[in-house]
Amino acid sequence: MKRQRIDALALDSYQRAARVMLANHLVTRVYPDRIALPLIRRWATELREDLAELFGYRLEVTETTARLYPVHDRLDDARPARSVNDRVFDRRRYAYLSLALAALGRAGDQITLSELAEHVADYASRIEGLDLSTERAADRDAFVDAVGWLGTRGALTLADGDAGGWASDPEAGEALYDIDRPVVFALFRPPRALQHLHSVRGLLAEDTDEAPADRARRVRRALVERPVVYLDELPPAEAALLDQDRLVGEVEYCTGLRAERRAEGVALIDSSGRLSDTRFPGTGTLAQVALLLIGEIADTVLDIDNPVPRRPGALTPDDTLLEHLDASIPTAGVFAPLAEELETGAPATDFIHDIEDIEPATYPFLDDAWVRTTVTALTDRYGATFAAQWQADVGGLTTEVLALLTKLRLIRPVEDGLLVLPALARYRGAVVTVRVRKTEELFVTAADTDGSTGEGGV
Repeated sequence: MKRQRIDALALDSYQRAARVMLANHLVTRVYPDRIALPLIRRWATELREDLAELFGYRLEVTETTARLYPVHDRLDDARPARSVNDRVFDRRRYAYLSLALAALGRAGDQITLSELAEHVADYASRIEGLDLSTERAADRDAFVDAVGWLGTRGALTLADGDAGGWASDPEAGEALYDIDRPVVFALFRPPRALQHLHSVRGLLAEDTDEAPADRARRVRRALVERPVVYLDELPPAEAALLDQDRLVGEVEYCTGLRAERRAEGVALIDSSGRLSDTRFPGTGTLAQVALLLIGEIADTVLDIDNPVPRRPGALTPDDTLLEHLDASIPTAGVFAPLAEELETGAPATDFIHDIEDIEPATYPFLDDAWVRTTVTALTDRYGATFAAQWQADVGGLTTEVLALLTKLRLIRPVEDGLLVLPALARYRGAVVTVRVRKTEELFVTAADTDGSTGEGGV
């Protein structure tokens, strides 16, 4: 990485561009905002070289798009696609999104929502177990979520009408969209032809451990793709690289983030909010309850008079997600000889670190009953400050809070409870203040200008 090319006065601008590109992978004239693409284009040459050298990523920049093609070392289900209303995509929405992209690739410059739905419905009818019926509200909502995802990224621009009106009544509502073909083509560019893959594993990087430079890129990729990189989850050669100040310093210089080192691993701290997709600590009930729960977990684990049990637990992901995806691949149309050729260099065992001769690490264990009881107690104590949807749904609140802590790699769910991971200790000293409204504040009129909201804060 040729640091001397970037003037110190311009370094902040370069680092902002790197964070935007690493966080979004696709930048258009409108996504993630209107200032991002000019920023990326300014630093296109430097970013193209540095992202390739440091991470093995390929960057393509045109007048209307910037597309980063990352290298995936493992599957990650912690960052699903979300609708404009923050709904997590399910399998149906992903399917409609893929089929909509296929239809838009063959369309002209404009298309109506009903016409696009007809194309997607036709494609879906050829896939066993999938269909799109405009007579079902659930199908229409899922389809509109997929279209909205494309619209947010600039592949579609609403020219006339209203998608919500069509979703409510397709006979009365309609929407017309302009199609940005460069964005459509930039969105879906897999590293290998999907119809030639017999396993999703073919989309992952080949973990051969042959070249030191490749091992270093894997460690740098882990630093920018995971909230925390634990030494226990890395092979010995990569764990040694994570201890090197130079390697971590290269990522700090490129991104402008600060590395926080602990005995158990390294985390990049993103105070800018432009690389992380989840800000924590943050506002909102889920983040607030998560921080409260962290305090309870820390107090319990550190109670020397009542020690909690410890259990071994591998931090590397298992093959469950990969197996589920592989089970969904249609057998018809798979070109077996090519599929086998693609997989010969990366059999399943290549992706699993051999730990038979290594003593497994253990982590504090808390059972499900303790978690449920604790969240219920927090709700009883602070529930009046929670968002209304969670006050009466403690079970749903518990599920979402644990999902957030899992995503942040502060805990690891197991069959009958959770394992407490070392990074959770980073927040054990956090001071939590719950704002409780006075009685006269509970009824806020339009004349009030103090900015009060209906949801309390932590």
